[in-house]
Amino acid sequence: MADHITIKKTEGSWSVRAGGAVLGESSNALEMREGDYPPVVYFPRGDIAMAFLDQTDKLTQCPHKGDAQHFSIVTKNRTLQNAAWSYGDPKGDVAEIKDHLAFYPIEEITIEQI
Repeated sequence: MADHITIKKTEGSWSVRAGGAVLGESSNALEMREGDYPPVVYFPRGDIAMAFLDQTDKLTQCPHKGDAQHFSIVTKNRTLQNAAWSYGDPKGDVAEIKDHLAFYPIEEITIEQI
């Protein structure tokens, strides 16, 4: 794994909400720390209500993790464009995050330990 990336299972259960709706809860979330960036919680896709998410055409590339697909979140009042991402085929060193979703830290999204 790249020297500046660590992944560990989170303690307890975590939830993610958007637009007042609970998108998911998980006791199997992962926390990734990458250099000086704030930690990111990755939720297994199976623990997320994927009906609220629409995959977009946006792809980003990380030299350490691979290609990320992006998703918009459809809430009651609006659509949060490209508000989540996932590595469907991450590089070997970060294979643990395969089929997990992470969410951008924007005002309309709440990620918290429950």
